[in-house]
Amino acid sequence: MPMEASVRNRKRGLLGRRRPRPAHPETTIEGTARLGKRTKVLVKHLGSSDIAIIDHEDLDRIAAEDLVATGVPAVINVARFSTGRYPNAGPLTLAQAGVRVIEAPGARLFDELRDGESIAITGGEIRCNGTVLAKGRILSTAELVEQLAEQRRRIDAALADFAENTVAHLREEGALLAGGIEVPRTRTKFRDRHVLIVVRGSTYRKDLRALAAYIRGVRPLLVGVDGGADALLEAGWKPDVVLGDMDSASDEALRCGAELIVHAYPDGRAPGADRLDRMGLQHKVVRSVGTSQDVAMLLAHEKAAGLIVSVGAHFNLVEFLERSRAGMSSTFLTRLRVGDLLVDAKGVSRLYNPGVTGSQLALFFVAALVLLTIVIVNTPALSDLVDLIWLKLKIILGI
Repeated sequence: MPMEASVRNRKRGLLGRRRPRPAHPETTIEGTARLGKRTKVLVKHLGSSDIAIIDHEDLDRIAAEDLVATGVPAVINVARFSTGRYPNAGPLTLAQAGVRVIEAPGARLFDELRDGESIAITGGEIRCNGTVLAKGRILSTAELVEQLAEQRRRIDAALADFAENTVAHLREEGALLAGGIEVPRTRTKFRDRHVLIVVRGSTYRKDLRALAAYIRGVRPLLVGVDGGADALLEAGWKPDVVLGDMDSASDEALRCGAELIVHAYPDGRAPGADRLDRMGLQHKVVRSVGTSQDVAMLLAHEKAAGLIVSVGAHFNLVEFLERSRAGMSSTFLTRLRVGDLLVDAKGVSRLYNPGVTGSQLALFFVAALVLLTIVIVNTPALSDLVDLIWLKLKIILGI
């Protein structure tokens, strides 16, 4: 299937799907059980007839949006949807989209169910072949709204813990600021180019739509960080580089022809390289602490990019906390090192003015010519004048 058709189909399937109205809590929902302890992998295999069973403490908003996009009617979590550690909007995102949110901490569904078995949910009760496997609790929209408000009122405690943990990690990750990362030689030329780095963070779809004119006009290098490569393909753009640990990028994204760079641990372990080796795809490896989005920014910086534009990256406390890391010092250090080269997508979309393009000028002149022709044809005096001018031209040119 051509890439354009594939992109259209994926966008219709994921982004154009209408959500059903929320079912009454006591209504029975039947479907196929799909189990996955890594939500970002599970969502690739979900459909509207499936029921997602996850083990995801503090479900973040990005994972929740991915679950909503699949059309599943219910999500069962054998961990706590929210521990109260920070304002977590993931569960509320599910509930507001009409998904039944069932919390069943400690339930042994991963031991008692096989992927693909048919199950039924009545209220919070989960049954398979008539046998009750677990009883969970339905989290209502009203309850989740109040829970989120309470978490936001206690954000100061999360901020204090975050700052303390970040300081504790600074020594170990300080090499980022000192230039201790070795970047590989790449076939992609970064020097003096704008580089658009896409991470599947919050609002990435909206940001990519807002940047469409900028991408067409400036033609920046497109770097997809793991699943960010699929985000680019969904938006109709082909990435030039795919960088990350390669655990959430699809096979289609990895085979799209982009240059592949695996983010390895500082000790050299690179599980993503094993996947690419099995697929027979050539790749480079870069070893570094920090997140893959940090490494993408550092790569662009070291390769002398003219400007780095970030889509979906983490720019506020809640987004940092959702990454489930004790500290995000690498993110702070990366921004210190990259400095004023880094611009958020929202800033670019507000400031970029593409001006008048050549196609727009051509369309204007064609429209003007058509209008002039209509006026001449419908005005006898002008028509006679044009005939006279044409006759004189023929005499002068000897036609």
